[in-house]
Amino acid sequence: MSPRHSDRAEHSRVNHSARGQRDDLGNADQRPFNGVTAVEMAGIGPGPFAGMMLSDFGAEVIRIDRTDRVGVDHPLMGPSKTDVMSRGRRSIALDLKRPEGMQLAIQLISQADVLIDPFRPGVMERLGLAPHECMRRKPDLIVARVTGWGQTGPRAKFPGHDINYLARAGALSAMGAPDQVPAPPLNLVADFGGGGMLAAFGIAAALLERTRSGRGQVIDAAMIDGVSSLMASIYGFRAGGRWRDARSDNLLDGGAPFYRCYATASGDFVAVGALEPEFYASLLKALDLNVEEWPQNDRARWANLTALLTDVFATHPAEHWAEVFADGSACVSVVATLAESHEEPQIAQRDTLVRRDGVQQPAPAPRLERTPGRIGGVPPVAGADTEEILTELGRSPAAIAGLERDGVVSQA
Repeated sequence: MSPRHSDRAEHSRVNHSARGQRDDLGNADQRPFNGVTAVEMAGIGPGPFAGMMLSDFGAEVIRIDRTDRVGVDHPLMGPSKTDVMSRGRRSIALDLKRPEGMQLAIQLISQADVLIDPFRPGVMERLGLAPHECMRRKPDLIVARVTGWGQTGPRAKFPGHDINYLARAGALSAMGAPDQVPAPPLNLVADFGGGGMLAAFGIAAALLERTRSGRGQVIDAAMIDGVSSLMASIYGFRAGGRWRDARSDNLLDGGAPFYRCYATASGDFVAVGALEPEFYASLLKALDLNVEEWPQNDRARWANLTALLTDVFATHPAEHWAEVFADGSACVSVVATLAESHEEPQIAQRDTLVRRDGVQQPAPAPRLERTPGRIGGVPPVAGADTEEILTELGRSPAAIAGLERDGVVSQA
């Protein structure tokens, strides 16, 4: 067996195991999305994240890659083996500009339960895969369209990224120090919380509704909608007169001295989250401060208390403060780096982070008592399963060879 075919066989073996009907202990696979098939158009960010969530909880996810991505590292995500969000997939590489490639895509989608569209509005239509055209062939198909601005509105066809959706939704203006530019919170809020997770929830809701109606539907999962949804509590605070439109001037944005980070003598940081009165009292007691002298809700004294706590925490290294607040009664935590996070006892004991195929990554979440998620196969390189999937679609070896020779498909 040639090295290429050996690698292909190993990938196929691993991913077949992920798609099988039994778990690693030989028990029947009862994960919630077992039996659901999703076709994911290759993209970045929220689309792959939604696909990862479906795969972790039992769905068979087939990604349609472009033929020119075969053998090439992704410009943003890098090598496939470290692209954690792509775990548990199979990949087929198709040239959708060719009629034969389009027919293969249509056949795959017509056999699926879910189609994940990560493109800007109009792209699927130009490809010939308009959602309602796909649903005409398969009326119970669920099409999840994951975009930044949504399918409608004046910005619908604009490009953008997490930071842009945060900016226009008002969330970014509340993040960061008051004397500095707003600080983007990685790309967690819009891309993954407001985009991928919102899409996955929409897919779950649509699948549940389909059991009653027998019909599919289109999901418009817009990141700007998702960010606004995640800001529900802040809108509530603002409506009640408890939030000001200024950074680091509010309860949860670093304005409150009892809900912010402080530097320590070691150069590390501690995160103080003493929101409730009992936690605030424990914080001051541990620091030998008098709660009567520093009433928690006296906003006029917040700046002075912040300055005092800044000086106090700077007198000792992070290890000292970890010991002082070890009982957890004040909601004070040392800020861990990503390299240190796996050493956190809570994360280690719960296996929140796991190592698969040499890559540290988050375990499936949330945790279901009877039917928990689990990581499926390794992240595939583009086109890793082209031959296997074409065989399942009824193509003969000779036909597959012809499609590959003509550039319609590509096999990694």
